[in-house]
Amino acid sequence: MHTDFTPDTLAAPVQPPLKEKRQLFSSNISAGSFNDFVNHIFWLTDNKKSSYVCFANVHMLVEAYKNKAFNQVLNNADVATPDGGPLSKLMYMLYGKQQDRVAGMDLVPRLLQEAAAKGKSVYFYGSTDEVLEKVVARAKSELPELKVAGYYSPPFRKLTDIEDTAITNMINEANPDMVFVALGCPKQENWMADHKDKVNACMLGVGQAFMTYAGLEKRLPKWARDLSLEWTYRLYLEPKRLWKRYLFTNTTFMFLTLKLLLQRKLQGSKVAAN
Repeated sequence: MHTDFTPDTLAAPVQPPLKEKRQLFSSNISAGSFNDFVNHIFWLTDNKKSSYVCFANVHMLVEAYKNKAFNQVLNNADVATPDGGPLSKLMYMLYGKQQDRVAGMDLVPRLLQEAAAKGKSVYFYGSTDEVLEKVVARAKSELPELKVAGYYSPPFRKLTDIEDTAITNMINEANPDMVFVALGCPKQENWMADHKDKVNACMLGVGQAFMTYAGLEKRLPKWARDLSLEWTYRLYLEPKRLWKRYLFTNTTFMFLTLKLLLQRKLQGSKVAAN
């Protein structure tokens, strides 16, 4: 792991490019430009033996709000990107600074491109064999110089300690710089937290990004993504599985947002009155 950099389009700063996190409800979300996130992830591969990155959307933020243990997992992440448009917009509303949306579906292809240029190696973990094979096929086709250290789809059940140790050893023996993890939220985030200091790489919980990168799911047009309408498309694809989640999480997010904005307005009024 931790291969040397080759000349590339993004220089590797000595200091970490991401300097702060900003609180949204009970969670801390990293702030910075899209390029800052790209640079910081490669900084992690060079400066930390083991690290993990969460891609926070509305669902994850609400899950963290109602589950203290999961909130700790999110807050302990080396990086928590504002994956969802509502999060980047809320960060701007609360802190007055423009915040790029840093979605896993956008970051994965960019990281693979940069990894190929930098001589970094990658590993794909999770999803299904069919999806992984398509992901690897596209990566090798478009980026023949990319070092694919390996890929593995684990069983869709709780692993035994022996199985988990064997998988951890298998990943470490492949010696990747980055491990892209697609197990679904919150399973993938818990897996990364459990394997911090066990898996010797930067782990990234990218979820559905495998499906879009593999060409098995289409993304909405940019104008629809800018309006934060991707959840409607996901609901259309999987209505039976997702309708309760979106009904609860979206409603809770809107309630918490309005409550927070109202509290800030009242606090501002009290300060002005004094």
